[in-house]
Amino acid sequence: MTTAHPSQRGRFITLEGIEGSGKSTLARELAGRLRAQGLTVQATREPGGTPLAESIRGLVLARGEEPMPPSAELLLMFAARAVHVENLIRPALARGEWVLCDRFTDASLAYQGGGRGIDVTQIRALSEVAHPGLTPDLTLLLDLEPAVGLHRARGRGDGGDRFEDEALAFFDRVRRGYLQLAQAEPTRFQVLDGQLPAAGVLELAWAALAPLRTESAHE
Repeated sequence: MTTAHPSQRGRFITLEGIEGSGKSTLARELAGRLRAQGLTVQATREPGGTPLAESIRGLVLARGEEPMPPSAELLLMFAARAVHVENLIRPALARGEWVLCDRFTDASLAYQGGGRGIDVTQIRALSEVAHPGLTPDLTLLLDLEPAVGLHRARGRGDGGDRFEDEALAFFDRVRRGYLQLAQAEPTRFQVLDGQLPAAGVLELAWAALAPLRTESAHE
């Protein structure tokens, strides 16, 4: 086994998908496997990932009497992302560590772009402000029928958040947005069937990581 060293290049892996697609479970299992191989792994999430970014997450996800305009939602997402990138992601990658992130800018393109209808050119412009030059090495998209994902998410019994209150049509648009992103960047995206058992999804994701694991082993 090898241990991450500053001379090695860190790897940035993101996991995307609608509510109930199994991202959090997959991220936890992948992190465990990578650590078992001697790699140093930061498993994190968006919005959030650092104390300040988690505080912004609370503002984004909380239900409230005052409606949140889509533009405010987008700006808060990128405020949290800028903090997350500078205080956790970039330092970890500079140390040669692997970062597994539950959602990143593709989520903004799918949710605020596809779901809310915000111009994606504006979203991409914000990404250049929040994380210039930083793109995931690999994005695992867990694709799932929205009705199935929402049934899973709402069945957790944790009360959910305001996104889970959205109508099914919203998540249909989000899903289409994700699939369009994957079609546009087939070398970065790996689309996984989110309806498979968790063990099956894990094996597919592990296989998708093989090229990056091989590269890392030879550095």
